[in-house]
Amino acid sequence: MADSEGAWTTIESDPGVFTELISRMGATGVQVEELYALDEQALDELRPVYGLIFLFKWQNEPPDVAKAVFSADPEIYFAQQVVPNACATQAILSVLFNRPEISLGADLSDLKAFSLDLPPDVRGMTIGSAEGVRQAHNSFASPNPFLSDEKLAAGEKDDAYHFIAYVPVNGQLYELDGLKPGPVSLASCTQDDWTRHVCPHIRERIARYSQSEIRFNLLAIVRDRAEALQEQLQALDAASAGAGSSHESAGAGADAMREAGSSDEASNLQAARMELEAKLAQEQEKHQLWRDENVRRRHNYMPFLFTYLNLLAKQGQLRPLMEQAEAAAKEKLQSSQKAQQ
Repeated sequence: MADSEGAWTTIESDPGVFTELISRMGATGVQVEELYALDEQALDELRPVYGLIFLFKWQNEPPDVAKAVFSADPEIYFAQQVVPNACATQAILSVLFNRPEISLGADLSDLKAFSLDLPPDVRGMTIGSAEGVRQAHNSFASPNPFLSDEKLAAGEKDDAYHFIAYVPVNGQLYELDGLKPGPVSLASCTQDDWTRHVCPHIRERIARYSQSEIRFNLLAIVRDRAEALQEQLQALDAASAGAGSSHESAGAGADAMREAGSSDEASNLQAARMELEAKLAQEQEKHQLWRDENVRRRHNYMPFLFTYLNLLAKQGQLRPLMEQAEAAAKEKLQSSQKAQQ
């Protein structure tokens, strides 16, 4: 169903998912990091930060908030969300398309160029009909052939979650919400201080919903950290080689103090290299973990489960296990009811 008739599926809000999604769409040199603290120090450690994506359970906004003034700056790439379930990818594209330093790749560059002169609603339809983007998005859909009996009986629907992008463009910090008519200018900023300005706005939004909702997720689109660390290692090697050449040219006339300084400098360079190598190893391990988790997300475990349950039934073990599970569930329910009395 996900890949028929142009449908988009819901996907998990996860840095590993979004990082691979960006790569599958063709952009390079970026990754997504989840933020567990909303403060300047956490954001500074991830520099350069290209944009933020905020996930929350959608609710109607108060009238005073809904009266926001929308910007008409033609240099802002803004698309309205007109395709169901596409908001995660659309929020990602809102950041990628507004940061010229990001290498988009041929397909995304063509999509941006083609839709650049279109109105926001038609841009949204253009993104929704971009087959390569849709297939990349849908490739992260979890195999889910069944709905729970409870949801079927109650006609229950999944909670509606929404993604908003925050990105600096031309000296202004913008909120890009595809459910609104246009981008909202939040503050004047520079490329260096925009993260300091965005924190209060996100805190205010969280406070607005905190009485009825505690599930929020904040993700940062940043430069590929492994790539940045490798460049730092190369620069360190160049500095080390330059320092060695400088000391060699000093010749035999170098005094003891200079030799001691040379030794200290070499030790400092070696310590810096070891620190960078450790960080690089951590990044590479994290990316491998993301890849492994994404493989598991896509895998359909139902055939295995059916085969396993069938074997248990043939060996006469399934019924006792079911009875044990029912007894444990009943005991847990009774304990919960007693605790509420």
